[in-house]
Amino acid sequence: MFDLTFIDQIRIVLALAMLGVACASDIKKREIHDIIWVVFGATAACLIPFSGNLEKELYTVGISLIIAPIAIIVWRVGLFGGADAFALIVIAAMAPHATLFGGVVSPFTVLTNAVLLSIIPMLVNVSRNLLLLAAKKDIFEGFDETISRKILAIIIGYRAANPKFGFSIEHKLGEQRKLDLSLHHAENAAFCNEKDTWVTPGIPYLIFIAGGFVLQLIYGDIMFRVFSVFT
Repeated sequence: MFDLTFIDQIRIVLALAMLGVACASDIKKREIHDIIWVVFGATAACLIPFSGNLEKELYTVGISLIIAPIAIIVWRVGLFGGADAFALIVIAAMAPHATLFGGVVSPFTVLTNAVLLSIIPMLVNVSRNLLLLAAKKDIFEGFDETISRKILAIIIGYRAANPKFGFSIEHKLGEQRKLDLSLHHAENAAFCNEKDTWVTPGIPYLIFIAGGFVLQLIYGDIMFRVFSVFT
C-alpha cells in the first residue's frame, strides 16, 4: 500500500467528489455545469504550493497534463463530450499519477482504463442480441443489410421497443429501413424517441472515466499490466 501524504489524500477525495457530483448530474440531467470544472480546477491549482516540494510538484502536474491536448482533440473529433475532456484535465491537475497500490501509472491511465471499461456495454449488447436470436426473434425485421453490417449493429446497439437515452443507428431509405453505422458526434447527436428502433446506448462516458480513475487507485493501469504479462 502506498504511503500517501495528507495533501495526496485530500486530492484523491476531492477528485472522487468531483467525479461523483459530475456523474450524478450527467445521469440525471444529461448535462454538467462548467462551474464544477472551474471550482475543482482552481482548487487543484491552490493545492500545488502545499505539496512540500514545489518544483517537483510542478513537474509532476506538468507531465500529467500531457493528457490535456489529447482529451481536447478527442472531444473535437466527437468521440466524447467536452465535460469528459475537462474531467480528464482536472483529474490530471488534481491528482496526478494518484494510486493506492504503489505501482506504475501514466498520464493516460485513467483514459485507457475508461476505454477498456467502455467495452462492457458492447458485451451487454452482444449478449442481449444473441439471446433474442436464440429465441428466434427477428431483430432485423424490415432491414436489408449485409451480414457484416448486422454483426456490427449487434455489437454497438440493440433494437429498442421504447428507447430512452439512446442514439438511433438506423434511417429510412424510401420504405426500406437501413442501418446507420456512421460516427455520431457526442456533443451534437440527439437522443432517439422513436419506438422499435435500433439504438446505441447513450451511457455518459464520464461514468467510464470515473471508473477508470477508481481502477487507477486500486489496481493501476490495466493495459500496462496486461502487456507486462507478455513481455
